[in-house]
Amino acid sequence: MTERSRGFGVAAGLDPEVATPLASRCQELGYGSIWSNNTPMASGLETLAAFVEGADEIQLGVAVVALDKNDPGDITRKIDELGLPRDRLWLGIGSGFSKKPLTTMRESLPGLRDTFGDIRLMLAAMGPKMCEFAGAEFDGVCFNWMTPDFARQARGHVERGAADAGRESPPVMGYVRTAIGDDAQPRLAKEETFYRELHHGYKSHFDRLDEEVGTVGVAEPDSVAAQHQLDDFEALDITVVRGLASANLEAMATLAEQAGPQGE
Repeated sequence: MTERSRGFGVAAGLDPEVATPLASRCQELGYGSIWSNNTPMASGLETLAAFVEGADEIQLGVAVVALDKNDPGDITRKIDELGLPRDRLWLGIGSGFSKKPLTTMRESLPGLRDTFGDIRLMLAAMGPKMCEFAGAEFDGVCFNWMTPDFARQARGHVERGAADAGRESPPVMGYVRTAIGDDAQPRLAKEETFYRELHHGYKSHFDRLDEEVGTVGVAEPDSVAAQHQLDDFEALDITVVRGLASANLEAMATLAEQAGPQGE
């Protein structure tokens, strides 16, 4: 298994006046990476550009960019326009709302390799077949909305795919929604409820999880309890603390400190 590390994640579109100093603080705290999602309303790549202004060493990740809404050529041009350092970049990709997601990704992969060159490609995977495909063909794997036990099972599929392909298993990253404080539980429940109804893929995934609303992630009153919960995600090589806090520097930096690396 790749050496474990911790990352910090935010929602795309975070104000650069927050994102830039937040990245600097995360680098100081020892986070190995900092991440943004990508949405039709906000570019995760632009959020990474704000991170770059504040941190010169930390790894950068966007996950995930849906191929049904984003042309690979446009993505790579955006990366170059923003001056993002390719050697620090993880590009997470997914099939989006494709009716045949696995087929879509299989058919897209050769072109993706040609377009993105040396950029590390991470595949969003939830089900067994997609996890096996990711293990066989991609530089990394992105999990989302998983419990520690489910992540262990999913990692097993990744490793099986890698073994069948005769290669070392790629790093597994996972977003772990994290809220700390008196309002932690309602913050997690609100975020989770939104995703449970987002589209059929997520509905099916949460049905497989069979967990109560507001339990898929970390919601604890204090840092000590939150750290214990984060440590349970031992199946992840990169545990990304997806911060559920107000989108201001004080709140985000405080959460980053509370959930920060503990000597990994």
